[in-house]
Formats: sequence, C-alpha cells, structure tokens
Amino acid sequence: GILQHPDGTVLKQLQPPPRGPREQEFYNKVYDSDCCDSVLLELREYLPKYFGVWSPPTAPNDTYLKLEDVTRKFNKPCIMDVKIGQKSYDPYASAEKIQQQVSKYPLMEEIGFLVLGMRVYHVSSDSYETQNQHYGRSLTKETVKDGISKFFHNGYCLRKDAIAASIQKVEKILEWFEGQKQLNFYASSLLFVYEGSCQAPTVRLSDVTLAEKRGVPRGLLAGGDILEYNNNIHLLSSTENGKIEASVSKGLSKFYALHKKAYSKRHHSQLSLKVENLEQDNVWKSSTCIAQEHLNGNVLPQLEKVFCHMPAEIKESANVEVRMIDFAHVFPSNTKDEGYIYGLKNLITVLQNILDN
Repeated sequence: GILQHPDGTVLKQLQPPPRGPREQEFYNKVYDSDCCDSVLLELREYLPKYFGVWSPPTAPNDTYLKLEDVTRKFNKPCIMDVKIGQKSYDPYASAEKIQQQVSKYPLMEEIGFLVLGMRVYHVSSDSYETQNQHYGRSLTKETVKDGISKFFHNGYCLRKDAIAASIQKVEKILEWFEGQKQLNFYASSLLFVYEGSCQAPTVRLSDVTLAEKRGVPRGLLAGGDILEYNNNIHLLSSTENGKIEASVSKGLSKFYALHKKAYSKRHHSQLSLKVENLEQDNVWKSSTCIAQEHLNGNVLPQLEKVFCHMPAEIKESANVEVRMIDFAHVFPSNTKDEGYIYGLKNLITVLQNILDN
C-alpha cells in the first residue's frame, strides 16, 4: 500500500521486477534534470511530483518511490481511482494473464475505463463513504453514469463545480495524448481528488434577524454577523464587475450578492456573502432543491446547497486535482495510444452527461 513519509510525501513500495524497475525508469526519464523533451516536460503537469527513491534505515533493501501527496492540501479530500484504457494488460502479457485481466471486467474494451475505488465525504453526516474495486466492476454500460455520479454527491447535492473542473483537467490530459506518439500506457489510472467541504470561507449576514430566528448557528462569531471557515475550496471566479447576484428563492424578498475580495495578507481569497434587497435581474437561478425552503437559524445547510448548485461556468476555480498514476506498464511507442484516448473520451462523455443532466 501507500505509506506516509514524515515530510508530507507518500511512499509507494517498488513492485517486483519487471514492473517496479519499469515504473522507476519511467519516473526517472520524465523527471530527469537534463530532460529537454517538450512532450515529457508537459507530462510532468499531469503526474504527482517525483522525489526519487527512499529506503528505511531498518530495511535498506526495501525501495520506495517517493511521490507528492496529491491529497495533502485538501481538508476533506474526496478521492477516486479510475483505470484508463481498453486493455488492462500490456503487449507482453501471457495468454493466461490476458484471460485473467479480461475476466475481471469484460466491459473494459467497450467502456474504456474502470472505477477501482472511491472515497466520498458526506457533508450531511460528516463521514466518508468508501467503495472498493468490486463496486466498479459491478457497473454496466447502463449504470456507469450513476456509479460515477455517486463520487460527486456529498449527501446534500451534486457537486457540479467539481465535475466541471474535472472535465477540464481530463481534457488537458487528452490533449497531451492526442499530441504524442512516444509512450503507450496500460493498467494506468487517473486519480481524482476534490475538496469535500462545501462551506463558504466567509459568510457575512447583514440581516442578523435570519440568524436570530432560531438562535445563533454554529460558527457565528460574537459580533453576530460573521461566519468564518478555513478551507481550500474556491467557489467563484472573477467576473467583469467582481459581483455575482443570485436569487435564492422567488418567495424571498432578499437576494444574495456574492463578491470576491482579494486579501494580500491572506493565504486564500475569501468570499463574502451579503443579504441585500436587490430588485434587478439575477445572473443565475437558484436550485430547485431549496426553492420552497426559507432561510432560518439553520443557515449552513442552506448555504451549502446554494454553493453546491452554483452553475459550473462561474466555478472554474473549484479545488480539484486529476493526476495520472501507476506506471508499471508504460512502453515506448511510435503510434498514438488509441486505447487510452478511447477511455479518456468515454470518461469525458460520461462526466459531461452527469453535468448536463
């Protein structure tokens, strides 16, 4: 398994030959300090950073790959591992190995990818739901869309911002594959990570009566008008005037005006949310999941639903990572990796369908 190093990196034990040495050789080639190959230099953007190999003092013969912990910056990381490609066996696999791999997931060639596992944070219960490889292998052509959408549902709502950001990142990886003929990847995966915490970094309530109706919600400061949360998710990108107006409900006379402020001395930009009387047209419509509800003292769940359902086009800054991992079966080539490209395109289609529907 993956181990944690005290310095914040992760350690992946080198597999037995030829897989382990092949993966090490791959990382060494891509991260060679003398590398001037533009294809490999761009590939670094889509991999975890590589810090060489490491052996514990007590077992100097055990070798580990020392890699970036892609989940480290997240507060509540949601993680999914998806194997990509039409074949999960390499060109040198024996007939027995081929049969073994095909029997594990016969639909691999048709679907082009396989969910190996996921871990999803549910805001409502403050707990994680985990699915293993058996879950992914149970998915069919008809159920794979719903199966993957489970990864982006946090118990309150579908995280469309994370889906949209994931699509953008997978499309960048697809562009790289479309433009290179050096390497073919087998049994390699994409690691998806997004911030599961859905709370706004800063919430300002100028109309304090909303909070007073049923007591002060958790997180409200003594001043009575500020809720602060420290997390890594960015919910809004800048607009022309820096302001996005939103209708919370037709039944409410109040509108939320969200504007992004940059603080030079803060680690992240913060969002502030003010309750104002705005009679002008709103930029986006609220989700139907709260259309009939009224804000009361229990403010946080309502705000979480609003944030979760903000349209994808204004949430390009969602905190999402998509990285390629597992390179024990990477081989030189002089053709495009059509199997991997096929899998990426199919995965993008599924993600886009989840987003659209």
